[in-house]
Amino acid sequence: MQSPKTKLVACPQCGKAALWSPENPFRPFCSERCKLIDLGKWGSESYRIPVEKEDSEHQPKTIDEE
Repeated sequence: MQSPKTKLVACPQCGKAALWSPENPFRPFCSERCKLIDLGKWGSESYRIPVEKEDSEHQPKTIDEE
């Protein structure tokens, strides 16, 4: 039985319940496998933040352009 301070969270990789406590060395993941899959996605640059291109008139001028 879990103590009142322990909590279950969804594993960000597979969605299974993962124990959020010091007893789970892989938290927030449910297992080492899910943790390594996530690490591999970061390493292969699968996770990206989309960037919008700015208009040239909104970009600051450099010293040479003044």
